[in-house]
Amino acid sequence: MYVVIMGGGRVGLRLASFLVTAKKDVTLIEQDPKICAAAAEDLDALVICGNGSDVKTLEEANISDADIFVAATGHDETNLLASILVKDYKPDKIIARLSDPTHENAFKKIGVETVVSPELTAAGYLEKIILRPDIADLIIRGRGGAELIDLAVENKKVIGKKIGDLSPTDDYIICAVYEEDDGMIIPQKDMILKRGYRVSLLVKKDHIKKVAKMFLDI
Repeated sequence: MYVVIMGGGRVGLRLASFLVTAKKDVTLIEQDPKICAAAAEDLDALVICGNGSDVKTLEEANISDADIFVAATGHDETNLLASILVKDYKPDKIIARLSDPTHENAFKKIGVETVVSPELTAAGYLEKIILRPDIADLIIRGRGGAELIDLAVENKKVIGKKIGDLSPTDDYIICAVYEEDDGMIIPQKDMILKRGYRVSLLVKKDHIKKVAKMFLDI
């Protein structure tokens, strides 16, 4: 899998780091020379210092070979323009970050179905703190020493296995299973994992890389 990420802020850098850990090919596009220099030292990935909404920069990143493009800057207009340009290269998926949730329809109109709003996510946590404090407390504690991650079921070692044979362990727990046709399923111990499923797991931070290898074909 080859992923091109535009934007070297906290979201873009963190995503790039996760993907590199999962052994995916990553190119990061960022305009700020200082951020580019730091990212090039920290990441085992190609870092291009340039404008991701410029065709030449996108082609320098071999956008025509990308499976996924992520527009992760903090500027909706830049993310929208880049998404429009990238559509011509037909990646399997375009993911865009939104700073203003009211702009979501603009992205949907150009065919970008996957949009992410950190602001809405933060608002969701605040809503839980106010209305469902017990649940929010569990979530916030989990974020301190663990991460909630989504992984594709690709590894032959887990395909055909029962959920109960894999989870829970001292390092992780499978929280949800996603099928293309049926949406989210609450996992039961007798459920069989199949290729094409995705799973959400709560994983201790020190074990993310090991768990990723367990489910992904890497």
